Amino acid sequence: MSARTAGPAPGAPTPVETPRPGRWLALGVLVLAVLLVAVDATVLGLATPFLSEDLKPSGTQLLWIGDVYSFVIAGLLVSMGSLGDRVGRKKLLLTGAVAFGAVSVLNAYASSPEMMIAARALLGVAGATLMPSTLALIRNIFHDPKERSLAIGIWGAMASAGAAVGPVVGGFLLENFWWGSVFLINLPVMAVLVLVGAKLLPESKDPAPGPWDLPSVLLSMAGIVGLVYAIKEGATNGFAWPVALAACVGAVALVWFVRRQLTLPSPLLNMRLFHHRGFSGAVLADLLTVLGLSGMVFFLSQFLQLVQDRSPLEAGLAELPAAIGAVTAGLLAGQAARRWSVRS
Repeated sequence: MSARTAGPAPGAPTPVETPRPGRWLALGVLVLAVLLVAVDATVLGLATPFLSEDLKPSGTQLLWIGDVYSFVIAGLLVSMGSLGDRVGRKKLLLTGAVAFGAVSVLNAYASSPEMMIAARALLGVAGATLMPSTLALIRNIFHDPKERSLAIGIWGAMASAGAAVGPVVGGFLLENFWWGSVFLINLPVMAVLVLVGAKLLPESKDPAPGPWDLPSVLLSMAGIVGLVYAIKEGATNGFAWPVALAACVGAVALVWFVRRQLTLPSPLLNMRLFHHRGFSGAVLADLLTVLGLSGMVFFLSQFLQLVQDRSPLEAGLAELPAAIGAVTAGLLAGQAARRWSVRS
């Protein structure tokens, strides 16, 4: 038989790939990871008064303690996703889970504001290895489009819910333990992730990923950290020349990053995706949601405890409706995406 006639006959149905066994249990492991990363972004809100009393940070240091975790994740998210394409997404996920657990201990026993800021930054590095790996593995595990969209909807719901559940978890722990316990809760969860994930999750990587561009990684981090530093210092001490310099360095680094991505054959982030209105709109909506939710959780946690004099657990429970709304909206968004696909 010739090579031309070796394939399926014209008009024959396309073979359907057999669904992967244990895929929903694997999804449970993956959403557990993203839930914990999101919880750690907000769980510190309720612990801030206790941490402040113990470590005596300045106002600027306190802002960095609260925000450096999220900013490091934002700065490294694209880079770590690209790294996972090269070294293997499962390998990066499990390595990041081990690092996340180890650095959580460093956070729990930090003895100075400087140590706490460094520990939170390292926790952000570990968290950045988890987020893109989980989503990439979901796409690799679920081949049926309907199942995949449902799985991604659940993933998104858990990411949103984690930010809202953080205050409840933190409130319960602070009622019974010291402030470092909000980090030690990561250890058993990460142990389950590593043990179960090692058996259930498949390995996957890009067969032709191209080189990992380190200058792009450094530019993205310099841009985000420079601008954030300028905003924080400017709001606290006024816009002196060091603040203006940091803002200029951050802006130049981000512009350079974008221009570099447009010229690389294998960019860390394909900037041309933003030409599509559906993609750009989704990114903008997600950005506004995260900004709103993070700001609400941080300031509301302080208001409920320091102004209304509520206990940590009461304050966390008062924020619980946000978690319920986040989960519901995430699941409904998954159904809407399946029914009304955005094309441009």
